[in-house]
Amino acid sequence: MVGQTKNSPKSWLAFDLNVLRRLTFTTVALPFTDQPALGAYLKRWNARVLANDPVQSVWARSLSEITNNGQKLSSDEVDAVLEDAYVPGYRLKNEALSVWFSEVDAWWFDNVRRNIDRLPSQMSQAIASSIVMATGDYAMSFTEQNRELRQPLSSVFKRLWSIQPESFNNGQSNASTNKNADDFLAETPAELMFLRLPSAHAQNLRTYLGRAAWREEWLRGGSAFWDTLEAAMSGKLGAATETKSQYLHLLEGTLRRASHIKQWAIAHVEHGFIQTQDIVDASPRSAKLIPFYTKDFSELTGTKAVIITA
Repeated sequence: MVGQTKNSPKSWLAFDLNVLRRLTFTTVALPFTDQPALGAYLKRWNARVLANDPVQSVWARSLSEITNNGQKLSSDEVDAVLEDAYVPGYRLKNEALSVWFSEVDAWWFDNVRRNIDRLPSQMSQAIASSIVMATGDYAMSFTEQNRELRQPLSSVFKRLWSIQPESFNNGQSNASTNKNADDFLAETPAELMFLRLPSAHAQNLRTYLGRAAWREEWLRGGSAFWDTLEAAMSGKLGAATETKSQYLHLLEGTLRRASHIKQWAIAHVEHGFIQTQDIVDASPRSAKLIPFYTKDFSELTGTKAVIITA
């Protein structure tokens, strides 16, 4: 099965916003929120944003950027997160960290995860977790050849905290949930659904996430959860699929669960496996879908961005 290439972006923010400006809505449901930037931007249009993702590390970032209406970590909370961050204990609480990081770094991530649990609110925990994930991405960007250029992780955390933009307060009760997309849509009233289709893939979720899987293992405290997560997503859009017809069947089920939402915008990266017409044919609103918002990036990435509206 051919899926979206690793080098192909999952979205283009400017293109998404350009299309959404043409629609009228005050509430928007985002069943998959791999990148919270779109939801955070839609808040500036004074729309109530209801975000979701089945991956907990994405959910934490959505809490900090979308649900958050202006809260920021205090300097005291930063000190609490970084307390004894480099002090090793008897053994790592989360031994999965040693797969991703050196021993010293693994202790840092293990300790700050424990410290984050002691913060006074879920929002503080989400903001701190989001900064730690950015710190981890920074650490993983270095190789043995340039490792000497890397700063201590506590210094990086403080730097990222100091430059973190303040979340916009749009006066709305924005929300972020951690469910499969079907359950989220069935329970969520909104005027618009913006569905960014997940890539068709045959791999298990950990393999599909690639290097980003470390975030989930860090947040969940280990790697034993993957089979349970796979089982929970089985038969739902976003799960591994072997064939095109299987993927489109899951898509049809998701769209039927969104039948109560008046407007749809379905974002799709066309790369040869799933075509735009396939999506139209799988939709219970196929007669109303208008697949004419496109952005061609084929010369750069071999893909084309498409947003279908109904």
